[in-house]
Amino acid sequence: MSKFLFTENDVIKHFRKIADGSTIAISGFNISTAPEYLILKLYETYEKTGKPKHLFIESDSLPGSPGRGIDKVCEKIYRDGNFEFIDGVLMPFLGWSHWLQKLVIDEKIEGYTLSIGTMAHLYREMSAGRPGLFTKVGVGTFLDSRQDGGALNELAKEKRRLQVEYRPIHDVDLLFINGPKPDITLVRGTTADELGNISMEKEGIYGTVFTMVQAAKALPNQGKVFFQVERVARAGTLNPKAVHVPGPLVDYVVVSPAEFAWQTGSIEFDPRISGGLIPPREQHFTRRDKIDVKTVIQRRAAIELINKVKEKKRPIIANFGVGIPSGIPSVLEREKVSDYVYSTVEAGPWGGLPLTGDDFGVSIGPFAIIPLPDQFTLYEGGMIDIAVLGFMQVDSEGDVNPSMLPGRIPGPGGFPAITSGSPSLVFAGQFMAGDSRILVEGGKLKIQKEGEMVKFVDKVYKILFKADVARRSGKSVLYITERAIFRLGPKGMVLTEAAPGIDVDRDIIDHMEFKPVLGEDFHEIDAGLFKPGRIGLGSHVTGIHKSGID
Repeated sequence: MSKFLFTENDVIKHFRKIADGSTIAISGFNISTAPEYLILKLYETYEKTGKPKHLFIESDSLPGSPGRGIDKVCEKIYRDGNFEFIDGVLMPFLGWSHWLQKLVIDEKIEGYTLSIGTMAHLYREMSAGRPGLFTKVGVGTFLDSRQDGGALNELAKEKRRLQVEYRPIHDVDLLFINGPKPDITLVRGTTADELGNISMEKEGIYGTVFTMVQAAKALPNQGKVFFQVERVARAGTLNPKAVHVPGPLVDYVVVSPAEFAWQTGSIEFDPRISGGLIPPREQHFTRRDKIDVKTVIQRRAAIELINKVKEKKRPIIANFGVGIPSGIPSVLEREKVSDYVYSTVEAGPWGGLPLTGDDFGVSIGPFAIIPLPDQFTLYEGGMIDIAVLGFMQVDSEGDVNPSMLPGRIPGPGGFPAITSGSPSLVFAGQFMAGDSRILVEGGKLKIQKEGEMVKFVDKVYKILFKADVARRSGKSVLYITERAIFRLGPKGMVLTEAAPGIDVDRDIIDHMEFKPVLGEDFHEIDAGLFKPGRIGLGSHVTGIHKSGID
């Protein structure tokens, strides 16, 4: 029987054979590697035939973006009130799917989450037939069984389909994690040859595609693998080293319409993302001369990166999170010091310009792209030098909640794994949240209107970074805002710097739910960060060998 399904009827015919109650693993770091066509056809099969239903859907991140992929299906489910299709989900990131979050928040389906890296490594354990995953990631946080155990709603806490246990071994705090093994895996590549060998040359990342295939094919219950591709090649014409998934592991191949093969949420195809074209350096970055609050934060974080270069006396490896941190590579480029910092993105790219929003996960002009599970092995093993990440809340202990609030459950993403492994951490974001108006003029901050939401709180809503665990591990932790900079001290938060033009009591302490310790080395933030022009980072790395082309 041919493994190629060339018509919609062929796809629906095989999808309706999927047993009710199956666990479906779907690849996708947002739209990147998401088999969008297969996702839509799976739901269409249910609509037309009533099967399969009561599915448990899991992913290495999130297979979709606003209005596409899993988000589009969840919108149909919610609007139609047709809640028999999905019983539950295990998703590391729900942030780009308003409708999936709504299904979970309204208790229509079970909702579970893990860090992206933890999910990828759990698939590896499944692939090897091992009973589960031991990990340090998430100890003392929302993911710990002593707190929520990764359950996003009450239905999940009742059903406990994701099993998380606190299990210290030899005085090392660990979590033991197990979840449903895939019965069916839906994944995406670029080209399939006539034997079903799969290459991924037009994809912006490899993601967790091969590991998810392995998890489905592992004993005792070998599942089926459906691959979405863009085109078919003659057998033997693919370079063996370009084959990402061998054909014997693939059960069915579906050639999708081109509109379901986009590289990211807003980019159909750009060869600079997939390595087909390496652009000149000046095309990597957008020039921006305007100095605003975000620029100040990014510049101050860039100083920490260059301080790390000086400490190591070599170029360093860094990770940049979404939001304000994602703009730091542009600052480094404008300062002519980007050759001293290798940027990495969770999904696998090294170097280049990391993209943001629902394009996050890929980079323009990377010099290397590795599989996502390997990227997180590097992160968790501490093989990066520093990570700069965003935050939503910080409390008196120094614990951090990056994004979760009542009625808002985007999930942890890669945050817990990166903070667990990186030896140095910088949390970068605005001091207050909400509608504010803060000007940067004359080398000072001018606060005309404060945001309405306090971010430095007595106790964070959900802990995703546990400060005490980091402190005992000897990590360096800094919290950078436009007006105040804190470091993690032996007993909590220490205020070390304040912006020019800021009154410490009126503009900082009065907008916090706790009072930080005033550091002995307390001083004013360099006024040069608040002025146009370069800030002179290049002078700090004189004599240190750099990477790249001189």
